[in-house]
Amino acid sequence: MINGVLNVWKEAGFTSHDVVAKLRSILHQKKIGHTGTLDPDATGVLPVCLGKGTRLCDMLTDETKTYEALLHLGIATDTQDMSGTVTAEAPVTVMEEEVRDCIASFVGEQQQVPPMYSALKVNGKKLCDLARAGVTVERKARPVTIYEIRIERVELPEIELTVSCSKGTYIRTLCHDIGQKFGCGAAMKSLLRLQAAGFVLDEAHTL
Repeated sequence: MINGVLNVWKEAGFTSHDVVAKLRSILHQKKIGHTGTLDPDATGVLPVCLGKGTRLCDMLTDETKTYEALLHLGIATDTQDMSGTVTAEAPVTVMEEEVRDCIASFVGEQQQVPPMYSALKVNGKKLCDLARAGVTVERKARPVTIYEIRIERVELPEIELTVSCSKGTYIRTLCHDIGQKFGCGAAMKSLLRLQAAGFVLDEAHTL
């Protein structure tokens, strides 16, 4: 049995659970766990714990994560990203200086309402399963911390961001909330996890 932590580059189209299942087949061992769910469309760093290393799963999941996200203003979807069904569209009339001031206001401690399309459970049922069945339930806002947001590029209606944040932060929801504050809506177009618990993209291994 292999013991330790493997830094995996999760490809688009795989769930985090898919990565664990494939590694069980590749490494011929059952004791494997991942350290934080990435959406199927998202890519990047996914630390995977092997053997005795699974004792570290909760600790690593709690650590800071860094993402590169592309936000698209003027559109809202039911999943809060561009893979979902469009629920609203609006013209984008904001100026670049307004963009910078608004986004800066999201740094620090925040109360974030988890999206319906997520793996969180309510009364034993995953929110995403309820959402696919057309059921929407009330979700309590949870405290999260945005340590830093760097604006890498503004080419409206798109904004490229680098975000460092705490456990439990949904970048999709951050994009959605930014759009709500602008009044024109926003959806996440792409997401790349650059770092998780000190494991970085440049050292990640493909399956």
